[in-house]
Amino acid sequence: MARALPPPVLEEIARLRGLYAQPRSALLPALHAAQEEIGYLTEDAMRDVGDALELPLSEVMSIATFYEMFHLERPGRHHIRICTNISCHLNGCEALLERLCSRLGIRPGETTADGRVTLEPVQCLAACEEAPVLLVDAERHARVTPVMVDELLARLT
Repeated sequence: MARALPPPVLEEIARLRGLYAQPRSALLPALHAAQEEIGYLTEDAMRDVGDALELPLSEVMSIATFYEMFHLERPGRHHIRICTNISCHLNGCEALLERLCSRLGIRPGETTADGRVTLEPVQCLAACEEAPVLLVDAERHARVTPVMVDELLARLT
């Protein structure tokens, strides 16, 4: 059977496995390595992770589907994550989320039809003192305003 993950990723998963007494303990970092390689987790990639850690596919899939940080479908070229936790909520994240949805023509958790942007509400971005906060790809934006949302979206085209 052909592998979804290339040898260097499988080698990294084997290295991760060696760091823990129980192979299961390497599952989260192994899933991160797989997702980083192909952009999301396919069933074949999760099977490769399970094989490398000697875990059943059902266990790997249960973890991948539990955590919001793992994607089972191809995300957009750009990924916007908006914090919806209490500090961001109290500082207007709901209005920002509505603006993002309106401007992008999608609902939370969806990707634009052209595959350009995925919008994802998340529980915490660890920057409560700078609320509301969002990430555009890996770039953090603090104290976001509706005008900033428009400027950020303009840069993604």
